[in-house]
Order: sequence, then structure tokens, then C-alpha cells
Amino acid sequence: MSLIRLGATEEDQAVADAVARFAEETLAPVAQAMDEEAFSATRHVPGLSALGVMGMNLPERFGGPGVTPTAMLMSLVAISRACAATSSMIGAHYLGTDAVLIAGDETQREQWLPRCASGEWLAAFALTEPRGGSHPADMRTRAVRDGDDYLITGVKHFISNAAEARFMVVFAKTDAEAAARGVSAFIVPRDLPGIQISSPEKLMGIRGGHAFEVSLDSVRVPAANRLGAEGSGFKTAMKVLDNSRLDVAATSLGIAEAALKTAADWANQRLVGGEPIANKQGIQFKLADMKLRLEAAWALTMQALALRQQGQPFTQQSAMAKLFASEMVGFVTDEALQIHGGYGYTREMPLERYVRDARILRIYEGSSEIQRTIIARSVLNA
Repeated sequence: MSLIRLGATEEDQAVADAVARFAEETLAPVAQAMDEEAFSATRHVPGLSALGVMGMNLPERFGGPGVTPTAMLMSLVAISRACAATSSMIGAHYLGTDAVLIAGDETQREQWLPRCASGEWLAAFALTEPRGGSHPADMRTRAVRDGDDYLITGVKHFISNAAEARFMVVFAKTDAEAAARGVSAFIVPRDLPGIQISSPEKLMGIRGGHAFEVSLDSVRVPAANRLGAEGSGFKTAMKVLDNSRLDVAATSLGIAEAALKTAADWANQRLVGGEPIANKQGIQFKLADMKLRLEAAWALTMQALALRQQGQPFTQQSAMAKLFASEMVGFVTDEALQIHGGYGYTREMPLERYVRDARILRIYEGSSEIQRTIIARSVLNA
């Protein structure tokens, strides 16, 4: 039985333990092949759905399993220990469904969320653009009202799940002159005319978490698919990202836990001069520093989770958890590789995959620099 984290209940831990068993038995054995062959992590959706994972971010009335945000995060950690690409795919699904949950009306929620919770439908979140990233002032995708519809034109980039999703939540300017206040959000079914989706990007890591470029050419979307009022889209995106930054923290924690365990096992087994390198103080200090940073990341993440679970604002805490955890996992995976020496640099060991998978975590859902900006603003405006 795993140690119950401060802030988690026995029920939370039981949920995470069940997911961990599935991850160890089903995800871990094919994680290396997924990395090498870049096949999609969506092959795991049926098994994840059976455990309720695809709907863990949703309330029971929309088909969710009724678990807490803490149980959801701990489950994502367990999945990430086995396969970060699968965790990435799930996180992208949560982005899309969180947007509908946060900004949608009851009709939209009832139409779109239950089949996502069951795993029948996959969701995607289309905010980032080739030139402007996620910055609202630089957003070039436009949505022009045409009677009872909108015509959406633009290009979105690095959109996870796009080719396999039933729908994307697309962010577009309904007021070209405004910045954040000019952005609106729309539920856009993937099969609408005018949508083109590229081949999967060739990624450095998380290769089973496919990301795509999406082009929209006068795509006709019913006005009934707009999420919230015109101009409210950017606020929706920011609320969604508060949630998803904790998902990134969870992925960071999972990879770091896997790397630390691999390093500790290696240190106990690897003999130099007739004794395990675990007896060397230099190795012990590395492991101690890795564990220290890992536990500090857990503490920041659980603090943010507690606020989220209580319905309190947690933007600053989410940014801190995401920033610290994503930078922590870079340190831990690098030190784990160092402990392995030359063996760690080979593809016979999982360390080089952990290093590559971890690198994106300092970039997506807001780079480390953006997180520092969010944290600084909260300090200055306190």
C-alpha cells in the first residue's frame, strides 16, 4: 500500500492504487515501444475509461466517477510513472472537457460531456497559434458572425488529440481590435467542412501524445456552440489552465518518481571496486537532493489542490506547483541519468526517455517564464 499523502484520503489513495496497478500492468510494458514507434496513446482509452479516468475531472451528473481532484491528480501521477505520453493525452482531453464544464451552459454540458467521460469521445483544446503562442493580442484566428452561425478561420498549432478528437474547443477573436476581451471560445466538431489536420508533429519526447497543426477555413459553427458570452473566451482559457497546470505538475511528479526509483535500484546493484555505488557518499547526496526536490514539489502541488478542492482561487499556487515541479523533474531525470553513467545514455535504459519526456513540461500550459510572471504579479498586487 502506498503512503497516503497529506491532504489525501484513504479513498483517494484506493483510487490511485487501482490506476497504478493498471498502469504497471498495461501501460509500462509498451511505453518504450510507444516512444520508439510513436503510435498513439489513445489505444489505452478503453482500459482507462473502464477505471473512470477519462472522466475524473467531471462531476457525476455528467458521467464522471465522482472522485476528488486529489484522487484524479494522484491517478495521473501513477499513469505518468508508467507512461508520460498517455498522461499527456489524458491531460489534453481534460483541457477540452474542462472548458465545456467551466463555460458551457447545461445544454452544452449534457450534449458533450457524458460521452467524453465514458471515453467514447475524445476532446482537444485549440488555443496556441504558430506566431503568437497563447498570447491574446497576437491571436489571428477569427470568428465572424453570420446569422445563426460563426465562420472561423485561422491556424492552431501543437494541438494534442486533434486528429482523434470528436471536438475541439477553439479560441478565436470575435473582436479583432480587442486583446483578451476580444477572444471567444467555441465547441467545434472535428468533422466540420473546412478543417484540415496535419500529420502528427515529430516530437522530442512524449511521442505517443500526438500533437497537430489545425487549419480552419471559414468553418461554419452554430452560435449555439459558443461557450459563454462573446469576449469571455480568454477568461475561460485561464481558468482551464489553472486546472491543467496541476495536471502538468502530476506528470512531472510521476516521471520524477520513476527516475528516482530507477536510480536508487541501479545504485544498489551497480558494483564498483566490489561494492555498490550506493555506498558512495557522492551518490547518496545526489539521491537525497532528488528526493528533497520531489517532496517539495509534492507539497506545493497538494497545497494548490487543497485550495482547488475547497473552491478557492488557486492561480498563484497552481503556477508555483507547475513551475517548481516541471523544473524539479528536469533536475531529477538528469541526475538519475548521471548516476547510471554511460548506461544511462543508451536506449537500453529508460533514463534518456525520461529526460526527453520531461523537457516539454517546462514549456506547455505556460512556460516557466510565464509562471514566474504570474507569481510575480500576484506578489506585487497582494
